[in-house]
Amino acid sequence: MSEQKVAIVTAGGSGMGAGAARQLAAEGCRVAILSSSGKGEALAKELGGIGVTGSNQSNEDLQRLVDEVMNTWGRIDVLVNSAGHGPRAPVLELTDEDWHRGMEVYLLCAIRPTRLVAPIMVRQKSGVIINISTFAAFEPDPVFPTSGVFRSGLAAFTKLFADQYAEHNVRMNNVLPGFIDSLPEKEEFRGRIPMQRYGKTEEIAKVISFLASEGAGYITGQNLRVDGGITRSV
Repeated sequence: MSEQKVAIVTAGGSGMGAGAARQLAAEGCRVAILSSSGKGEALAKELGGIGVTGSNQSNEDLQRLVDEVMNTWGRIDVLVNSAGHGPRAPVLELTDEDWHRGMEVYLLCAIRPTRLVAPIMVRQKSGVIINISTFAAFEPDPVFPTSGVFRSGLAAFTKLFADQYAEHNVRMNNVLPGFIDSLPEKEEFRGRIPMQRYGKTEEIAKVISFLASEGAGYITGQNLRVDGGITRSV
């Protein structure tokens, strides 16, 4: 390609978001990172990109990031929506506030940046949005109740978006990780995995990179499970 691709990664200061940012940069993308901890700014500096300290729950912070990227590079080719961690408790012990918090963390964190970036991609006649979701989106797990509920909603949003924007060559897909080594390993979880190991952050990053590539140009509206075989449903 004659123009270098530009990728935005939200919640990209650590974990799978940071892994995706590193992988995309290694493959030649200019990278911009949003994180609330400040780690995203540090990583962006390391990668020669743009870093903004802010929250993916703030429209103002997201707009600031998008504006800086457009003023600097003039395009956005890839958006990776990562997320933090929402409330966890037995399902009927979660309060209204917990459920609202889960919606912010797991659903609106993808919808907000998409609203800002999609019109830019439509004007370019190309773009890819990748949401980091969870294996529990289709087989709910009591350990992750708010994640499962709202990322199931994210799957529905993804299909609605993909159907509407495919004609503009703008794609959206979800990556559904299982237990990944960005979190401390627990034997009770490892024992559930047919491959008998946690996934690697780098493995998730490479899946994201593939979905952002021309090789995945005919894939949209899909949920790609990267979970070592935990899930069973078709």
